[in-house]
Amino acid sequence: MNIDILLGLQWGDEGKGKIVDAISPGYDIIARFQGGPNAGHSLEFNNVKHVLHLIPSGIFHPNKINIIGNGVVIDPAVFKKEIENLGPSVDELIKRLIISARANLILPGHRILDAAYEHCKGSTKIGSTLKGIGPAYTDKVARNGIRAGEIFRKDFREIYDQHLKNHLSILKNYDFKFDLDEYESGWFEGIEMLKRFRIINTEYLINELIAKGKKALAEGAQGTMLDVDFGSYPFVTSSNTISAGACTGLGISPKKIGDVFGIFKAYCTRVGSGPFPTELNDETGNTLREIGHEFGSTTGRPRRCGWLDLPALKYAIMINGVTKLFITKSDVMSGFKTIKICTSYLSDEKECREIPFDNLPIKPVYKELPGWEENISAIREFSKLPENLKKYIKFIEDQTNIPVTMVSVGPDREETIIRK
Repeated sequence: MNIDILLGLQWGDEGKGKIVDAISPGYDIIARFQGGPNAGHSLEFNNVKHVLHLIPSGIFHPNKINIIGNGVVIDPAVFKKEIENLGPSVDELIKRLIISARANLILPGHRILDAAYEHCKGSTKIGSTLKGIGPAYTDKVARNGIRAGEIFRKDFREIYDQHLKNHLSILKNYDFKFDLDEYESGWFEGIEMLKRFRIINTEYLINELIAKGKKALAEGAQGTMLDVDFGSYPFVTSSNTISAGACTGLGISPKKIGDVFGIFKAYCTRVGSGPFPTELNDETGNTLREIGHEFGSTTGRPRRCGWLDLPALKYAIMINGVTKLFITKSDVMSGFKTIKICTSYLSDEKECREIPFDNLPIKPVYKELPGWEENISAIREFSKLPENLKKYIKFIEDQTNIPVTMVSVGPDREETIIRK
């Protein structure tokens, strides 16, 4: 069982990038297994912030193998821009990064369709990032996508043109104006950049390395509550963000899975539309947003903020089989005299602990806990954390029966407490 999984337990933005970067030294392989450029994994070290969209968060560690798995959808234009802005040279990155030949490409037509679909939804918008993710996965499931391995075909341009023709025929049904040149800008240059990297059957590679005793970390994007099956459908992403998605997104057996690390914020945030029982549309919510810099890494949109939702957290733990919990943004909570935590819901005035599948209105039932005033960003030992923060963590552990083994006290990779 040499493959561990790290994923988000809320609505994304839990701090996965920082944690992957921090624990990467313990692994030989870091592999993204789903999502696409709608992800925004933020890493900070040496006082420099990096935001990754497609590339695994272990990329800054030399001698690590980073894999973009078959479950990821790749926008070549975004890929090129990300490679050029990372810092290490392209030649150095070529040594560190390998791409699955089975990963589907996001085409310019997918981005146009995404914008057209969202535009025509009017007041029922789901809050798409407009990166073409949904239409790309739609074509994949419809067996009509273009995969990364096909870019080396001599007739690739003809294949692309046929897909574009199909997308334009669909767009005729929508009252949506667009500039094709704008959407195609940088796309073919991105294809040329992709050709410089190893594009292979990565499922063979990762299984061969595991058989030789190498350790792998599967990195998820978005969060459990945005899973296409188990999230707040239809206000979800287009892939399986849960631990099972690592098996299908990388080509690995469940028998090879070891730990499942679940990351959650000390509070909750959400971007876009959809239910959010503990949302705070008041001064407290604004304070969390400002102190926590809660603006989307990919879109820049302000995030909705609220108290921690324990029923949703327990649900995510159950679905994923989480073995260890990592709490982030606990430093943002410093300064609150009291902190609320949702322990159950009221539905039709009856108390319940299950999340309704149909997004029916529910009201949170809160337990109030004492807050902490201290600045904790310089603390590196769990025992030195404020007593009320330790009680907050203990309450979460008692409620979930899962240990909190890592506490993030700031955005930098060094601002991390590993609890033995």
